Amino acid sequence: MDAPISMQRFQQWALNPWTVVGCVLAGGTLGWATPSLSRYLGVVGVVYVDLLKMIVLPFMISAVIFSLQNLYRDGGAARIFKRVVVVFIAFSMVVAVTATLSSLLVRPGGNLPPETRAALGKIISADGESSNTEMALREEPTPPHRTELKDVLQSLIPQNIFASLANGETLKALVFALLFGFAAGQVPSRISGGLHQALETVYQACQTLTRWVNLPVPFVLVCMAASQVAQTGLQPIAAMAGFVILFLLVSGLLMGMAMALISRRAGVPYGAAMAAMREPFALGVATNNSATCMPAMVSGLVEQLQFARARVELLVPLSISLLRVGAVAYFVCSTLFIAALYGRPMSALDLGVLVLVSVLSGFASAGMAGVVTVSLVGTICNYLTLPFEAAFILLMAVDPICAMARTAVTVICSCAAVASICAAPVKL
Repeated sequence: MDAPISMQRFQQWALNPWTVVGCVLAGGTLGWATPSLSRYLGVVGVVYVDLLKMIVLPFMISAVIFSLQNLYRDGGAARIFKRVVVVFIAFSMVVAVTATLSSLLVRPGGNLPPETRAALGKIISADGESSNTEMALREEPTPPHRTELKDVLQSLIPQNIFASLANGETLKALVFALLFGFAAGQVPSRISGGLHQALETVYQACQTLTRWVNLPVPFVLVCMAASQVAQTGLQPIAAMAGFVILFLLVSGLLMGMAMALISRRAGVPYGAAMAAMREPFALGVATNNSATCMPAMVSGLVEQLQFARARVELLVPLSISLLRVGAVAYFVCSTLFIAALYGRPMSALDLGVLVLVSVLSGFASAGMAGVVTVSLVGTICNYLTLPFEAAFILLMAVDPICAMARTAVTVICSCAAVASICAAPVKL
């Protein structure tokens, strides 16, 4: 009896936000003090994220199909998807406007001291000597790729579901699960009962695996932070401090607003909402992969906040795959940082275009991460005639920190969106 209690206490400590922050700081210190050793610790993070990715697709497919079957039995599938569209668009617009107003107020990149501009120039020239010059000598620079409707549609439709599963294409697997779930919902219960039980078994097994894999989170955080600091050093972070601080502040504001909405919808104190979101937040920071947080999100919303399981299990994969509000906030902050860095004034029309294109790019970024997400800033800069090539190097230098915040914002705001769509829990 004592062992399960001790394990539960350890999990609570390991996923406490202060533990997460402490482990990141400890890892950064280790990477700064022993860079030669810390570079080899990155393999720990790679293995850990791969373990979580191993669980994600079976969990998502089983949860979506299982939940759609339940929704069809309840007769609520059509009504809930209307609310999904409205809530997802509203959340994306609110996030984009909030990030715009915050960036205009702080103006990172504007009025930088000479020494900071010199540090940024060194980062740009260091990369330019190894890549940009060679490219210019060999071939004409290709124009940045623009995201078109055809690209978005091709990223949604799986030509071969088995190939999509093998390649880890989450969004295509989600589309298949939705279509298959709709079809399975039309099958009589006497025939689909076996599938229903099998999917529930897969779902429960994936949740158990996730709890096991989450045990070494503190150790993984230390290793990942140490490896990153050992590779990039502290100079890019110091030179880009204004942008990083702005984005962290915007992320904190957005998560605070999302927590308040979750608290109101669930009818619980703010502290209780924070406690329920502790595990999803910690996993988001630790893994930089929002999809791996889905089991923890379901657990927090259902088991701790008492939202309806059938709705939550359907909406969590949808929100994680489509509601990329962390990326939307990042696109806005990055673009306004570049505009301030080059002294480009932004008119009201420019800001309106920025908000709209950032929201659309957020939906288009489903399934993207890392360098691909950062490169989408170039698409937005094209609409505003802003230079992007040099700024891309700067953004990549601090992207490991920004990626943590992007993922955490996406996860917590997705939980808030699910809470907004679901009916309020009935308190006994």
